[in-house]
Amino acid sequence: MPGGPDDIVSLAIAPDDLRQLADHDAAHRTFSGGAGPLAALDTGGEAVRGTTLLVAGYTGSKEDFAPLLRPLCEAGYRVVAIDQRGQYESPGPDDPSAYSVEELGRDVVAVARVLREESGEPLHLLGHSFGGLVTRAAVLAEPGLFTSFTLLGSGPGQLRGRRAELLDHLGPLLEAGGVKLVHETLEQVAMTDPKAQAVPAATREFYSRRFLRNSEAGLRGMADAMLNEPDRVAELAGVGLPLLVAHGEADDAWLPHVQADMAQRLGARHEVILNSIHSPAVENPARTLEVLLDFWADASAAS
Repeated sequence: MPGGPDDIVSLAIAPDDLRQLADHDAAHRTFSGGAGPLAALDTGGEAVRGTTLLVAGYTGSKEDFAPLLRPLCEAGYRVVAIDQRGQYESPGPDDPSAYSVEELGRDVVAVARVLREESGEPLHLLGHSFGGLVTRAAVLAEPGLFTSFTLLGSGPGQLRGRRAELLDHLGPLLEAGGVKLVHETLEQVAMTDPKAQAVPAATREFYSRRFLRNSEAGLRGMADAMLNEPDRVAELAGVGLPLLVAHGEADDAWLPHVQADMAQRLGARHEVILNSIHSPAVENPARTLEVLLDFWADASAAS
């Protein structure tokens, strides 16, 4: 869900930056998921340094990693970013129970198996926000598929705080008017926020088009999953993979101190990405890139 940046944080993006519309050379393709095709962006080519699989969060999409695609490819990685089932260009079933963390995690495992067959190893997995909970389930189910795991702006368990309160209002809005009414309500809120109005028109149009293509059942099921996910830090710590917890300095979903505690309990590398809030890949892509490249290089060397 959208969240306005804190006024005290200076984002490392230009005012006219198109963010999710950043130029890249990735091709559109689909993978087979458990409930239908999963849309993806795939930079292809030889994975000289390995392959990375990137999974977006709630109401997000593969385009949330657009600013990273070309730089990662130039650094020698094959990069694949996916829409989860029910998001943007990936269709999804009409049953909210089909959007549990476990079901979505199985989709990630299915994609990872294809990537291992196509490019071998190493395979580095990254989940952003709710995508972190989903990818964690994939790692716990099939840890041998992955060389490393990154939690970007994600947390140890259920979402709490202001964003959780927003999700509590989602059900009645969906009941009253479906995805369209939720979108109209969010647009009305954005009209009162100067920061939201500063987003370029082309990007705002993309946000609207993307949101309206969300599955109503997906919005319900993922929200329920995010509000009820148990703390599985101890399980993840036991898989033995190199782990990275990275987040914006002013993250307003799982708060920075919550993610710092998670990193400590995991024994994971912990990186705070300055000049960013909840979406470092679009708010400070240059620093996010540095953090990921350094972590993946170390993880590959240790494998």
